[in-house]
Amino acid sequence: MTISFIRTVILYLLISISLRAMGKRQVGELSSAELVITLLFSELAAIPMGSTDIPLLYGIIPILTLLALEILISSLFLKNRWVRKLAVGRISILIENGKINQLEMKKLRLTLDELLEELRLKSIIDISTVKYAILESNGELSVFQFGQEMPAVRKDLNLKNDNTSLPHILISDGVLIDSEMKKMNFGKKKLEKELKKHGVTSYRDVFLMQTDENGRTLVVPKEKKR
Repeated sequence: MTISFIRTVILYLLISISLRAMGKRQVGELSSAELVITLLFSELAAIPMGSTDIPLLYGIIPILTLLALEILISSLFLKNRWVRKLAVGRISILIENGKINQLEMKKLRLTLDELLEELRLKSIIDISTVKYAILESNGELSVFQFGQEMPAVRKDLNLKNDNTSLPHILISDGVLIDSEMKKMNFGKKKLEKELKKHGVTSYRDVFLMQTDENGRTLVVPKEKKR
């Protein structure tokens, strides 16, 4: 009895520490890979926890191995945009300027009823009022309405012009996103000029740079190593 208690405590503490090492996230924010590892943790712990005949190391070693793999993969996500996109997925624009992207919905096997339900949960019943509806990589639906459809305060201030615009990421962690650069007509000279405004000399020193259709640009330099 005492041995089972001690084994349970050890495995509980090990899994708690492992999950904390994976990062603070809610269940709904876990990627598919993280969810699989979390489920495997529970399965691996249950085997030696339920049977004292099985050595405790048979549960500890696989759990630590999975934790090491998770940390390694997370590090690759930070360094390689392609690996991150392959494992986590990409965003999908389901509605743009009040029009449903039917082809994208077919690719995702998402029904119209499911889309409308998600919109209703966000108190939106008229698709034509939606500027962008974006399915994020974690499965959440982000919705942005046209400017004039914003809460009543904006109408009271006569803010009728539509100023909502989807930002395009030009630089991610020191890497130029060529496809987005071309889409937003950002040439080399324009890029250098914009970076100079923010006191940055090289795009490699930029953690995030994004711009939108209204010309608003955000530049976040990399933090200097201590």
